[in-house]
Amino acid sequence: MRTDSRHGSSRPNRARGGTGPSGPPRPGGRRDVDPAVIERLLEPVVRAAGLDLESVRVGSGGRRRLLRVVVDADGGVDLDNIALVSREASARLDDTGAMGEAPYTLEVSSPGVDRPLTQPRHWRRAVGRLVRVPVSGPSAPEPSSPNQARGLAEHAAGPAGHAAGQAEHAEGPAGHAEGRVIVAGDSGVTLEIDGEHREFSYAELGPGQVQVEFGRPAAEPGGQDAAPAGTATGPRTGGRADGH
Repeated sequence: MRTDSRHGSSRPNRARGGTGPSGPPRPGGRRDVDPAVIERLLEPVVRAAGLDLESVRVGSGGRRRLLRVVVDADGGVDLDNIALVSREASARLDDTGAMGEAPYTLEVSSPGVDRPLTQPRHWRRAVGRLVRVPVSGPSAPEPSSPNQARGLAEHAAGPAGHAAGQAEHAEGPAGHAEGRVIVAGDSGVTLEIDGEHREFSYAELGPGQVQVEFGRPAAEPGGQDAAPAGTATGPRTGGRADGH
């Protein structure tokens, strides 16, 4: 389930907070905002809520800045978690003036299924899910894998197929594995592939991608995306942090 909270914010209360770690003013009164600075500022807030801060992005949402904060936790993130982080993060940003004086919108959400699996905690939270992942090294798929078989077929199809086969060969020994995550530890994962359990170290794996399985019950491990999305709070306007 991808939950999110959009929390509007206007000018911070300068009487309460400092000037904030933002960049120099831009034309029109805006200052550049460094996402790394915002991440360091919000990480303690997110950690205090028992969550992990996955990413911080600063973009444009019409006439306002759009600050996107993605959080996650073992067992998933519910609307109460999202609402709590949204309130605390907004207060922290307003107190420090980190976003400058231009209006902005704070959006706090949990990761969608399109989030790449790049950290051990990501894989741990994907236990029970079907994933597709690039594999290199000793555990790379054998030449009989579907991708390489397709390359051989294209090679036999004529000059165009020959060029396509050469392009695939140029990608190196890496292939792709698709299987269900059975175990995810500190150093690697176990995938069930064609009924067999195969172990991979994280060093062998590229960014994994969860595969959407229609009809998957939400109660199964990692099956949150089968549940309907929700919104913790709607946009608010006016005042410091828009009315709070």
